[in-house]
Amino acid sequence: MTETELRLQKQIDDLEIKQAFQEHTIEELNDAITQQQKAIDKMATQITFLVTKLKAMEPANIASISEETPPPHY
Repeated sequence: MTETELRLQKQIDDLEIKQAFQEHTIEELNDAITQQQKAIDKMATQITFLVTKLKAMEPANIASISEETPPPHY
């Protein structure tokens, strides 16, 4: 092989190595995003459940301001 061929082969090898690392990184990022989406979905379900529970709770025993009698100094 000539010097030019050797240089070109080294460049090709370097590009193949970089591409392999990039593929690995993309797979890791995809796994992380998938895990995060599962966690987000779980939290959204939990929040929906909590909102439903809170709405179903009976109101507090404290009267609203409009129902309160005015204080004696009025």
